[in-house]
Amino acid sequence: MSRTEAPPLPEPLRVPVADSHTHLDMQDATVEEALARAAAVNVTAVVQVGCDVAGSRWAADTAAAHPAVHASVALHPNEAPRIVHGYEGTAGTARQGAREPGGRAALDEALAEIDALAALDHVRGVGETGLDFFRTGPEGVAAQEESFRAHIEIAKRHGKALVIHDRDAHEDVLRVLLDAGAPERTVFHCYSGDADMARICARAGYFMSFAGNVTFKNAQPLRDALAVAPAELVLVETDAPFLTPAPYRGRPNAPYLIPVTLRAMAEVKGLDEDVLAAAIYDNTARAFDF
Repeated sequence: MSRTEAPPLPEPLRVPVADSHTHLDMQDATVEEALARAAAVNVTAVVQVGCDVAGSRWAADTAAAHPAVHASVALHPNEAPRIVHGYEGTAGTARQGAREPGGRAALDEALAEIDALAALDHVRGVGETGLDFFRTGPEGVAAQEESFRAHIEIAKRHGKALVIHDRDAHEDVLRVLLDAGAPERTVFHCYSGDADMARICARAGYFMSFAGNVTFKNAQPLRDALAVAPAELVLVETDAPFLTPAPYRGRPNAPYLIPVTLRAMAEVKGLDEDVLAAAIYDNTARAFDF
């Protein structure tokens, strides 16, 4: 089986569900094709997430054109250091990239564009934002945190959900949220913490969105976190085209594969898949106000 071949459509869910985080602009299918395949398995809504200004504009435009699509707009945590410093920090080292450094003024300009997009009615979230200490080294941390705090304020100003990217930065993400004051609706995209962190998130009322990696053999800590996460705070996502669930790991991901992940999640939580799907749809609609 080719690693580039799309997995088959799974058995449809009996109850509609939503994909809380996807990147349709990075997938091979057209938007119409992706939505049709998703609808065929009862994935009836998706949140399209922007990672830079251009991608956020695309997300907003796509949501305006398709009722099943809801947009979230932001500068990805790794985007802020690229804008300010003109490099990608990898494992603590600066690697020169193609972009010229723009400095603080360029970051402010980009954030102003995100702010304007966040004001649109069909934009339901601000993110993915947060901190990523895996790909960005120490030189970029200040720019990341500055951008993160700005996104928190944008989300609160417009009453939108905050969508968090947290990679190797759990304590610092929680610190900034506590210090800045989290928006009313905060979503940890591709939740990557352990069970103890899940309990902290639950006490704060943060939504936790689980992706296909919860099905991976080495992901027991994620399953432990899912087990203790309250059902009313759990979401499901693809993060497509990334994080394709087992047994299709490594092949292209897409919203139509949500049932594979959801069924694995239902088993972990000891819930009927219909019950979990209904809860997740309700949770996603609450989180993104659709």
